Amino acid sequence: MSDTSIICSNLSFSWPDDTPVFEDLSFTVGGGRTGLVAPNGSGKSTLLRLIAGELRPATGSVSVEGTLGYLPQSLPLARDLTVAEVLDVAAVIRAIDAVESGDVGEDHFMTIGDDWDIEERTRAQLDRLGLADLTLDRSLSTLSGGQVVSLGLAAQLLKRPDVLLLDEPTNNLDVDARRKLYGVLEDWNGCLLLVSHDRALLDRMERIAELDRGELRFHGGDFTAYEEAVQAEQEVAEKNVRNAEQELKREKREMQQARERAERRASNAARNLKNAGLPRIFAGNMKRGAQESAGRAGQTHAARVGEAKARLDEAGRAVRDEQRLTLELPDTSVPAGRTLVLGERMRVRHGERGLFAGEGVDLTIRGPERIALTGPNGAGKTTLLRLVNGDLELDGGQIRRAGGRIAYLSQRLDLLDADRSVAENFTAFAPHRPEAERMNLLARFLFRGPRAHLPVGVLSGGERLRATLACVLCAEPAPQLLLLDEPTNNLDLVSAGQLESALGSYQGAFVVVSHDERFLARIGVNRWLRLADGELAEMGAPEV
Repeated sequence: MSDTSIICSNLSFSWPDDTPVFEDLSFTVGGGRTGLVAPNGSGKSTLLRLIAGELRPATGSVSVEGTLGYLPQSLPLARDLTVAEVLDVAAVIRAIDAVESGDVGEDHFMTIGDDWDIEERTRAQLDRLGLADLTLDRSLSTLSGGQVVSLGLAAQLLKRPDVLLLDEPTNNLDVDARRKLYGVLEDWNGCLLLVSHDRALLDRMERIAELDRGELRFHGGDFTAYEEAVQAEQEVAEKNVRNAEQELKREKREMQQARERAERRASNAARNLKNAGLPRIFAGNMKRGAQESAGRAGQTHAARVGEAKARLDEAGRAVRDEQRLTLELPDTSVPAGRTLVLGERMRVRHGERGLFAGEGVDLTIRGPERIALTGPNGAGKTTLLRLVNGDLELDGGQIRRAGGRIAYLSQRLDLLDADRSVAENFTAFAPHRPEAERMNLLARFLFRGPRAHLPVGVLSGGERLRATLACVLCAEPAPQLLLLDEPTNNLDLVSAGQLESALGSYQGAFVVVSHDERFLARIGVNRWLRLADGELAEMGAPEV
């Protein structure tokens, strides 16, 4: 499959409001593993959707050689589907069962084609991705977010694609599931183009493609090698900026000195001419000549200053602008020791299956605690957050909540109205704040000018998280308890840093579900809980 490739020629694409995403973009991705990186909002997911044919470019063309597999960030799957239906093998398995039962209708053989071994291949693929315990008739509604992602990948791999596009494939995956995925991709030998913020996965790539300012630049090697190259480039760029700044100061100083010298010479010449008693016409000619000479010298120095400014601008464009959030959120403060949530012997069922063991689980959240909730996929972490938020009813036990507001950010980031702008959503959450104050707060979340008026539906994952955080953290009343379910999903490293900054300013309690141990170490977690095998237990902080 080494010759398989993706070819994009003169690709241009804009959103319906004419906001450009790409203009005249051309590149080729050959065989092997390529990681696509860029700040959120640069168009990584849009580019994958264009290659997959979900979007059509305004101009240019996209060519994919071979069979295409595509796993988007969000899987638009109905919760009542079965595992077999998600894998698109249900019809083939039914046809095989019918033939084995004696029904030799031609339509069954047409359905089966060459896939007589489909069930064996399906079980093998599920096993490779850590889903060996899933039955083919199991409902999607009983699976965790991580299991759904792994199932979606299995569906694409069963197509035996030549070209595979993956958009944040480790979202929601626990440590074991991530390792399974790493192994599958390392063994895969087609053309792989993936978008990810997972460093461990990106370090398994053979090259990194960086989407920057509408251009795609390729770097040989893994993500660590890419970071080292970028760091070296930035050191050179910053040095060039410093040199250009010094050059501009020197040219401005020399221009000012030359102007002062010309003024002194003109003043001295005027006095000398007057004292010399020369005829007026001769004195005027000499004065004009001096002025013209000074003007030419001034133009020369002005041109040098202009050239120095241009060099400074060019040097500045090479320096990356990694903006960080700067916030103050005093309204979110919670008194130390105040009990926000008290859950006792909580039990809940998924169909016939009890999620929590024995008499259920207990959970107490007090004061401004910063809690990390960890555990394997399918253990019930999201279910526990939904119980705390009140989205689910208990099947046993009890839960009491204090009067303060609870804000829940789900994995799907579906809290905001996708059809309304960021500013309109913010107004709905904080209607009594003056408009000027609202716009100032949005600017602190990096939504400035026209960006504040974009529909939420066109934002990238990182931008949507920032918009949701703005609405939640600056809402009226401010939340005293924040529930975050895999908040770093879809975030580039800059956006993850922005989230860390926002949580650093938050003064209430939070419970965060995440498999990103580096992120958890940076947000000041002071209590660690693990949900596994139906039991919720306190644990010590892991070593990162």
